[in-house]
Amino acid sequence: MPTYETLPRFTTDLERLTSEQRRKFRQTVAAFVEDLRAGGRFRTGLRIKRVQRATGIYELTWSMGAGPAGRATWQYGPARRPDTPHVIWRRIGTHDILTGP
Repeated sequence: MPTYETLPRFTTDLERLTSEQRRKFRQTVAAFVEDLRAGGRFRTGLRIKRVQRATGIYELTWSMGAGPAGRATWQYGPARRPDTPHVIWRRIGTHDILTGP
């Protein structure tokens, strides 16, 4: 099981989401974790890509329904257990989070 941590800004962003947006994020993270366990080759539907001009930071995108697509930014951190990826969640919300990923 991959390990993770959240930055304070991520926690603040997460609290601002609606319960439905948080539910969709949890569903997306379940697929993300499954792919990490399988070797880190992410399925296309997760739309993972590097954030431009932010070395080592990635974004994960999912649909939040009728509104704008949801995004979360993250990076790999030092492994806490041998051969186990460690993810640092940085921001969550809409496209606006990319101004300070």
